[in-house]
Amino acid sequence: MNAETLTALELARFNMVEQQIRPVGVFDSNVIEALFSVQREQFVPKAYRALAFADIEIPLHLESADTRQTMLSPKLEARLTQLLLLKHDDCVLEIGTGSGYQAALLARLARSVASVEIDPRLVSFAQQNLQKAQIKNVSVETGDGYNGWGTAEYDAILVSGGVEKISNALKYQLKIGGRMVVIVGHAPSMTAFRITRTTAASFETLSLFETVVKPLTGACGSRFKF
Repeated sequence: MNAETLTALELARFNMVEQQIRPVGVFDSNVIEALFSVQREQFVPKAYRALAFADIEIPLHLESADTRQTMLSPKLEARLTQLLLLKHDDCVLEIGTGSGYQAALLARLARSVASVEIDPRLVSFAQQNLQKAQIKNVSVETGDGYNGWGTAEYDAILVSGGVEKISNALKYQLKIGGRMVVIVGHAPSMTAFRITRTTAASFETLSLFETVVKPLTGACGSRFKF
């Protein structure tokens, strides 16, 4: 891609990938392709659209309400996506939809994404964003998914916000060989983990990197969301 021939919008997206995302170790070609194909600016509230490619968390302040939630920084969204090790036939569960952008990235890499969001205002916002982006393999539902969602098992699960502890219920919704990425702890000391279900009753846990995110919003005090 030649930066000299890009429009201002395309150049901002190119710089986001080259200056923020590749330097933190995101090199998977499918993830990079998804970052270019999903129009991040379409998922950002209008008041913050000029910051769509900035290396910051963006407030999800909607015209009708302040949800007190944010989009993660682009580089963290990309890292979490890569760490799930997605294949094209995977079925994915996301806990915490937010704007729908993370689900859109996952949908470019997997067969289907079920995303659960506790705030009905964000459910509507995400659904509208995904529809405008013509992404049809994501379903967004209203609910609190920290303690599991339905009875299906998934190839991959992403918890899109910080939690105090890893949910056993979500671990057991992984298929054997399935991966879950989750950020655990309290600011300023939080760690991203990947949990892989190796047998019906055993899991492998890998510590990935230190970071800080806002807590996952949940019905119980033991939980949080960004």
